[in-house]
Amino acid sequence: MEAVAALTVAVLVACGVYLALRGRTFPVVLGLSLLSYAVNLFLFLTGRLVTGAPPLAGGSAPTADPLPQALVLTAIVIGFGMTAFVVILSLRARGELGNDHVDGKGEKT
Repeated sequence: MEAVAALTVAVLVACGVYLALRGRTFPVVLGLSLLSYAVNLFLFLTGRLVTGAPPLAGGSAPTADPLPQALVLTAIVIGFGMTAFVVILSLRARGELGNDHVDGKGEKT
């Protein structure tokens, strides 16, 4: 199970980096979102998921670790705000520059 989780995080990071290095703004926004998902999944997996464990410590049974869950919730909120900001920034750049290239120069035809 750990190999599948690690492979999933690696694929999300690879796709996110590939899209973030593209020349247009929409793939950059998608790449940043995929990187955010990869970080959220990584943080969630650091909690060593235990099925059937109680959420609160009440004895000798293993409990769920609340810290990664809190970090993931915080990262989701920050990721949503970042995505909204980047989308508005790209829409404004598109309106002012007339194209959606990251460098603002456009394609040479």
